[in-house]
Amino acid sequence: MSAAPLHADNAAQAEYWNSTAGRRWTDRQEEQDLVLRPVSDRLIAAADAKPGQRIIDIGCGCGDTTIDFAARVMPGGEVLGLDISEPMQARARERAPSGLPARFVLADATVYDFEPEWADLAVSRFGVMFFADPARSFANLRRGLKPGARLAFACWREAKQNPWMMIPLREAKKHAPPLPETNPEDPGPFAFADEARVRRILSAAGFADIVVIPVDLDLDLAIGRGLDAAVAGALGIGPTSRILDGQPEAVRAAAAADIRKALAERAKGDSVPLGAAIWIVTATNPDR
Repeated sequence: MSAAPLHADNAAQAEYWNSTAGRRWTDRQEEQDLVLRPVSDRLIAAADAKPGQRIIDIGCGCGDTTIDFAARVMPGGEVLGLDISEPMQARARERAPSGLPARFVLADATVYDFEPEWADLAVSRFGVMFFADPARSFANLRRGLKPGARLAFACWREAKQNPWMMIPLREAKKHAPPLPETNPEDPGPFAFADEARVRRILSAAGFADIVVIPVDLDLDLAIGRGLDAAVAGALGIGPTSRILDGQPEAVRAAAAADIRKALAERAKGDSVPLGAAIWIVTATNPDR
C-alpha cells in the first residue's frame, strides 16, 4: 500500500487486498460486477440518492457503485470512493467517465481524515466487514456525515445461507486443505452475519434509527454465459480461489471438475442461479 494512513490492526487486510485478492478482483471486475448486480440494485434502492447530494462509498473496490451513485447525484453532487486496494482503485479511476462527479482516494476509513459534516449519505457494497475495529471505523465515518445524514450498506448473512459461495467451496475442500479457522467476528466476508452484532457496532459508533432487513436473492455465477463461465467465476475469487492457491495443477483440475459437476446440476440454460443471503442495513447520523 502507498503512504496513505492505515490503522495498524488493518495492516493484514491492506496487504491482502493489495496483493492476490486485489489483482483477482481487478482482473474479474466486469464479471463480478455483473454477478453482484442484484445486490447493487437493492443497495441503490435503499440508499435513495438524490441529485445534489454528497456521498461517501466505503470499500468502493473497482468503482462500480461509486460510478453508479455519481450518475445519480448529478447535477451538483459528488461521490468520494475510499478503498485500501491500490490495484482496485486504479481500475476505478480508469473506468470512471470523464466529467463524472466521482473521486477516488486510497485510504483506510478507520483513520481517514474526513471533511467534517461533508456528506449526506454513506454507502457500501460489502466494504465494511473487513475492519479490525468496526465501531471505531463507523465512528470515524460519522465525522464526515452531516447531522441527519443516512447510512446504507449491504453485507453477507451466514455462510450456510449463501450456496453461491459455499457450493464451489465444498467441492474444492474435497481436494485441498481447508482454510484456517477464524473467529466469526474476525474481519472477513461474514463478519457482519449476526444482526445483533451489526446493531451493537452501529449503536456504539453513534448511529440511530438502525434497520436491518434480510434479503434473499439469486446470483447467476454464469452471468448468462454458460457453465464454463460459472466455473471460471467460482475459481476466480473468494474462498474457493484461496483454498486452491498454490495447489498442484492436478488438484486444481480435480476440484474444477467437481465444481463443474455441482454447478451443472443447478444450471438453467446458460445461467447458474444460486441462492444468496444479505442484510440491507440503514441508519441515521443523529442531529447534534
